[in-house]
Parts: sequence; C-alpha cells; structure tokens
Amino acid sequence: MKPRTLLALAVVAAALLAVGRGAVAISPAEVMAALGDRLGVDLGDIAARKAAILWSIRLPRVVLAVLVGAALGASGATLQGVVRNPLADPGLIGVSGGAALGAIGWIVVGKSIATPWGVWPLPLAAFAGALATTAIALQLARVEGRTSAVTLLLGGIGLASLTGALVGILIFVADDTALRSITFWSLGSLGGATWPLVGAAAVPIGLGLALLPRLARDLDRLALGELEAWHVGVDVERVIRRATLATALAVGAAVATCGMIGFVGLIVPYLARGALGPGHRRLLPASALGGALLLVLADLIARTIAAPAELPVGILTAAVGAPILLVVVRRGRAGEVLP
Repeated sequence: MKPRTLLALAVVAAALLAVGRGAVAISPAEVMAALGDRLGVDLGDIAARKAAILWSIRLPRVVLAVLVGAALGASGATLQGVVRNPLADPGLIGVSGGAALGAIGWIVVGKSIATPWGVWPLPLAAFAGALATTAIALQLARVEGRTSAVTLLLGGIGLASLTGALVGILIFVADDTALRSITFWSLGSLGGATWPLVGAAAVPIGLGLALLPRLARDLDRLALGELEAWHVGVDVERVIRRATLATALAVGAAVATCGMIGFVGLIVPYLARGALGPGHRRLLPASALGGALLLVLADLIARTIAAPAELPVGILTAAVGAPILLVVVRRGRAGEVLP
C-alpha cells in the first residue's frame, strides 16, 4: 500500500477517534449513524444529544484541524524546497508574524470599534496582516528586476523581527482583558471552530493546497540551484512568487482561524522528506496528510489530557517538535542544503 494511502487512512482513523472522545463518549457506530442520518441512509441510531455534540462541536473542530494541519504541512514542504533548506518554516517569510500582528492589533485597538460582523473582524485582520506582510516580502525580494529565494528568506526574517517588535508594543499597551485574549490566541487553539469558520478557512486553504502540487516539478528542478534551474527552462521568479503566494493564502487562513501553531510546518515535511525522498510529487501530499494527522491527534490530546480544562494545542505541537529539532541540530544537519 502506498504511503499516501496509509496516511489518508490514518487521518480518517484519527478523525473518527477524535470525534468520539470527550466528556460524552460517541462510539464509531454512532458516528456512522449520525453521518448516515444526514445522508438519508439508515446506519443505526444515535441519541439526539450526542448527534448535536457531534455536528455542532466536535466535527467542525476536527475538520478545521485537518485543514489547518494540511495547510501548515504542505506550506512548510514548499518553502523548504524554495529556499533549499530542510529547516525552513512558513514563519520565515513573515506570514505568521503578519497574521499575529493583524490579530493582536485588532484585539488591542479594534475592540472599541463597533461592527455588525460578530467574531469575523479578528480572523479577517489576521488574514489581511498575513497577505500584507507577504506582499512586502515579495517586493523586498526583487533584486535587479527578479525575485531571489535568498533575499526572500532574509527579508522574511527581517519582517518577522519587525512584526514581533510591533506585537510586543501592542502587548505592552494592552489591558488585562486583551492580554488574556492575546495569550490564548498566541498559543493556538481549535476551540472556536464552527461551521461558518470552517467554510471561511476552507476557501483560501483549499486554493493554496490546489496550487502547490502544480509547482512540484519546478521545485524539484529548483533544488539544483536557481541558476541551474533557469538553464533547464524553469521560470524561477514565477515559481518563487507563486509558491510564496500560495503558502501565504494557506498559512494566513490557518493562523487567522486558529492562532499560532508552531513546528507543524517544519517537522512534518522534514520527516516526510526523510521517509519518501526529496521528490515534491510525493512530498507535498504526504506533508499535507502528515500535518493533518499530527494536528488532529495533538488537538485530541489537548482537550482530553487535562479535562475539563483545555490545553492550547500550540503547546503540544511545540513539545513534540522542539525535541526533534534539537536532535536534528545536534546531528549537525540544520544548515544542509536540499536535496
């Protein structure tokens, strides 16, 4: 069986486990009964209370975890290919920092602005911040009329530092209520998942994930180096810009809906590359499925390990990812160039 198929089956199994675990246990048979009921197929019986919990709380949360995990995993694999370093991360081009600045800016400043849009201004502000930062990074990366991966990386690191400083200023002037919101958002959580939020996130994430596989062949050639890739017919600037914009769409939507969830976009592609090799045709789908699997399981643990309290999922992904990163650094592979 192909690794992609195994990962897809693992994601489905993890999703069934996640929707069934919690204060109210829902068996796999009851999950199938609820799904069948929505499709007009009799697959068994489920209590109305359990069906409401499944459809209103757990299922949107699991679906959002799959979307966000896939976005972070595939985006990480793409950016590692663009900059030709296995320890690159979506945050390196400033996407995550821009989203954080937009969201925290709204928490601190926008709370006094009356809007008829309910909870939507916060994710919209985060998404706008991510896209704005990406646009600036791409502009900074243009040197002598062309876009360079190295200058994109350096510009992104500078923008990440700048947005971090601006976030620090906002935290300094925030009141106690805003600080609690900032702390919870900055650690990452899927607790606010609703079907409208899932639908809003699915559009940019789906678009980004649909665009990335189209770049697989060019990313393989880009591993030779920018000049070498150009000599074999790759429009290097077009590839870099498309990859950056696609990852900005996916990661911006992920951060906007769930906050800052680290290490998924770094560790999952790194492990997938070690298992499957550097070819992006296999690497991108595997990283997307691996990211989805990791985030579904991490969120399941986050909401059950200290029940009825809920641990921010970003803490768990950091707890898993940081030791792996330290092992990689210890082995002296942090600065290696792909492939």
